[in-house]
Amino acid sequence: MTAPLMPKATAVWLVENTTLTFRQIATFCELHELEIQAIADGDVAYNIIGISPISNGQLTEEEIKRCEADNTANLVANIVERNVKENNAKNKKVLSPSQRNDKPAAILWVIRNCPEISDSQICKLIGTTKPTIMGIRNGTRADMATLRAKNPVAIGLCSEKDLDAALTTAKEKLERAAAPKKKAAKKTTAKKAKAKTAAKKAPTKKVSAKKAKAKTAAKKTTAKKAAKNTKAKEPKAKKTASKKKTTAK
Repeated sequence: MTAPLMPKATAVWLVENTTLTFRQIATFCELHELEIQAIADGDVAYNIIGISPISNGQLTEEEIKRCEADNTANLVANIVERNVKENNAKNKKVLSPSQRNDKPAAILWVIRNCPEISDSQICKLIGTTKPTIMGIRNGTRADMATLRAKNPVAIGLCSEKDLDAALTTAKEKLERAAAPKKKAAKKTTAKKAKAKTAAKKAPTKKVSAKKAKAKTAAKKTTAKKAAKNTKAKEPKAKKTASKKKTTAK
């Protein structure tokens, strides 16, 4: 079911001019029953002028009378309105007034439920412009507070095949874009692993080199000490020999 053009104004007219139940009006206008009750009490939409769905060609008097007689029945839109919605799935050039009004709601639904779809794809899918999409995406649109997401397939703005095709193409693009990033990430991880292994091996080599240097230094010091000791012993031996000679004389 698709809400009529200006649903609150239509609900005001139905509350004032028919004996339909709140549930029937809420179902047709796609509003909450409590909101319809608030309209009837004058708490909400008291400054809105009612618009007749009969004059808009969305309902007939016979349909309203049928639902007034049966509280369990639901209002069904006019045949012309339904035909426009059905034909729109094949030909997007013809749009009913309610469908034009529902385009922002359809854009919001696609942004929330299919974030991988790009703005250019949304333009082709729903038949809108990029500034409208950017306004809804950034939340700068004037009616963002009252805007409710609606499935574009349910309201006849596109077919399910078109939506599935847009999803598949968007996923393929994301995979292509992510492929080089994954390769670069693998290369960086491999480089990091090599660096870690090299860092682990490097300290052992440095330690062994230091030990070898320390050993050579110790050998040099011992050799120097031995040389000093031998030099110190030679003059003493010479002195003792000279003393022996003098005593012999």
